[in-house]
Amino acid sequence: MSIGMQTSKGVGRLLKINAWLVFAFFYIPMIVLVVFSFNASQRVNIWGGLSARWYPEMLRNDEILSALENSLVVAAISTLASTILGTALAIALDRYRFRGRGTLEGVAYLPIIIPDVTMAVMLLAFFAQAFRFLGNIGPQLQLGLYTVVISHIAFNISIVAVVVRARLGQLDPALEQAAQDLYASRWKAFRLITLPLILPGILAGALLALALSLDDVVISAFVTGPGGTTLPVYVFSAIRRGVTPELNAISTLMLAASTVLVLSSLFLQRAPKQERTTTKEDS
Repeated sequence: MSIGMQTSKGVGRLLKINAWLVFAFFYIPMIVLVVFSFNASQRVNIWGGLSARWYPEMLRNDEILSALENSLVVAAISTLASTILGTALAIALDRYRFRGRGTLEGVAYLPIIIPDVTMAVMLLAFFAQAFRFLGNIGPQLQLGLYTVVISHIAFNISIVAVVVRARLGQLDPALEQAAQDLYASRWKAFRLITLPLILPGILAGALLALALSLDDVVISAFVTGPGGTTLPVYVFSAIRRGVTPELNAISTLMLAASTVLVLSSLFLQRAPKQERTTTKEDS
């Protein structure tokens, strides 16, 4: 018995060490990035003291501001559209039975499974064929900011649908049925009963979609055109010319924004569990 306990303790220590090594592997580079964004020296590999000079310097760069504006426009439009469409998709898959439902469910979640590069090539091929067809009957189109928006909507719909459907799975369908038994229409029951209950899930999905849209590089780089460069694409292109403290400052702000959005999304997804626990304790 004592040998088994000692073995178990030894395995536990190894697992703890492994966990700390994994955390160090992920987070030490982030800490270094944040620290060197306050480096006073123009050379990123030489520490010249603490200074916040690169943050105002970054805001005086017209290319950065233009890319930031594009990122915010793309993120806002794609998040709004994908939240509406993803929520509708989640409700259809969770509450209704219809022909082709299984096929739709498999196709809807493909953007989560396939690699970003594959998704980017597929979208680029789609736009090329669509532009060729539309060019025969109308004006000639080319890649630009609107193709980036469409692409972000395409992969964010699945993200929102997964989060909202998880929330729907925690609800009792009898609540909506009871409202209909009390002569509420289907739309009124959804608006007054279902929608308020799944709203945290919808907001969580929207925040996650917003974070993914602001961080996307691969797909945006493939489908962007003149005047459609987003901030991550700008950073990726600028790194090829060499890392500068200014890029460290941009990356730090992007890291902070992504962290806040993801943590907010996780908090909203945990809300139903906390509500059930509180109710049980009160009763």
